[in-house]
Amino acid sequence: MSTSRMSTPSMSTLERPGWLTFAAVVLLSVGILRIITAIAYFGDSAKVADLSHGLFGGQLWAWGLWDLVIAALALWGGWSLLGGNTFGRAIAYVWAAVVLVQSFVILAWAPWFGFLAMALATLVMFALASSSEWRERPEV
Repeated sequence: MSTSRMSTPSMSTLERPGWLTFAAVVLLSVGILRIITAIAYFGDSAKVADLSHGLFGGQLWAWGLWDLVIAALALWGGWSLLGGNTFGRAIAYVWAAVVLVQSFVILAWAPWFGFLAMALATLVMFALASSSEWRERPEV
């Protein structure tokens, strides 16, 4: 009687640290939500033309473009992290830095959103830093 081994798929996804997976999922989620908010900003941009409200004033189309940039960084970084690419770490760090700066800028107008965005960006930075020694093993 011969014993045949069943081939099983690679378990490298199970070896990935939980914090790194958390960071990737947060990035992908935020990216999708930022695309939705950008569409909302573009839809409402014709209604407001007041420049007296601080940074970007009432120019909602500019905030829509800003949200698209953040969404692109988030989606790119999250997808790259899930793929095991180390370049995704760099993108995720850039995303977190941009979100932290934006959070400080909007803190006076939207304090809850600003604080929550700061918390998410900080958690992503922690996740990336705490799993910095992990690397995807090549398939053999």
